Amino acid sequence: MIDHRRLGRELDLFVSDPLAGAGLPIWLPAGAAARHAVEEYVRELERRSGHQHVYSPPLGKRELFELSGHLGYFADDMFPPMRLSADDEVVLRPALCPHHALVFRARGRSYRELPLRIAELGGMYRSERSGVLGGLSRVRAISLNDAHTFCAPDQVGAEVVEILRLIRAAHAALGVRPAGFRLSVRGPAGRYVGDDAQWSYAENLLRGALDGVEYVEVPGEAAFYGPKIDIQIVDAAGRESTISTIQLDFDKPERFDLSYTDSDGSRRRPVMVHRSLVGSMERLFAYLIEVHEGAFPAWYAPVQLALLPVGDEQAGAAAELARRALDAGLRVEVDVAGSLGARVRDAARRRIPYLGVLGSREVADGRLALRLRGGRALDPMPVADVLALISGQVAARAADLLPPG
Repeated sequence: MIDHRRLGRELDLFVSDPLAGAGLPIWLPAGAAARHAVEEYVRELERRSGHQHVYSPPLGKRELFELSGHLGYFADDMFPPMRLSADDEVVLRPALCPHHALVFRARGRSYRELPLRIAELGGMYRSERSGVLGGLSRVRAISLNDAHTFCAPDQVGAEVVEILRLIRAAHAALGVRPAGFRLSVRGPAGRYVGDDAQWSYAENLLRGALDGVEYVEVPGEAAFYGPKIDIQIVDAAGRESTISTIQLDFDKPERFDLSYTDSDGSRRRPVMVHRSLVGSMERLFAYLIEVHEGAFPAWYAPVQLALLPVGDEQAGAAAELARRALDAGLRVEVDVAGSLGARVRDAARRRIPYLGVLGSREVADGRLALRLRGGRALDPMPVADVLALISGQVAARAADLLPPG
């Protein structure tokens, strides 16, 4: 069975060391390179859609999470507060929304600024039981692609529709195959904040945004502060989990006394829309490693091009070509250790998408014999054409290694 933990070890993507602690994986250079490429893509997608990025600390005063409601409703999933002095305790945050509420209230806001989209790829922490931890799919230190949109009530519907569009775009680029959409609403039991009218309004807004989308409605799975749309995936073992989410929240703006000046000069309360396009980097990559069996699309492959000189005489030409590839923005390695056959097999084992072999004839002609992941060999072509081909596929974030046609 395909297992991201086994592939992670074989491909040197991440390591789980007992000395670091359960649920605290360490990203190795290959995994970090792939993750960095994905993070860059997501940030740019958000920037182009009007998001503003911030940085906020991964912990805060106990009072912050008392005000947000997390300590009252979510304490079992949080790490214990750390006492610094008799009247000063800090807590590892279980979510980014309290800090983003502070971003909104850092100064006065006008209706002209709305919707205000605050985004961050930030750290948060959950006190997961050791028995449920595993690989990247369940961890205690979480790097979340998160954003909070502060908008007027009449902007919420359009904002949710736009978030769904961004989620679909990100999934298509990454190769995520959603298993279904879920509308999570209140159940008959459970602890929820807010009144019935707010909940009914919020649930109906999300139903409207899902018009034309096949989904299931799941009572009892809402967040304590509001209903949500969850987009589900299924891993290689058949386990279902949430990768992307949109959540409506009327509670945090009330708790943090958030307001903006409306067109008539009155003070109005914004609605907070929580959303994550691709979830946490950990859960996302647990899924991507399995769905691609470690053979990532070229644009986020850890190494995009491996260069193999046939002999020592071609080593200098390989190093010069590697420099040109690096200057073109590609991730490239030169492999000179061992026989050519062994190096070809190692590149295949590592799922490197493009493999360039340089013999004496290729060096003399200024050409490169390119092999694709999977074994297909292309006729030797000018080096500039090779770099243009790979760069084009990477820039297009294409799923295939060759352009169509």
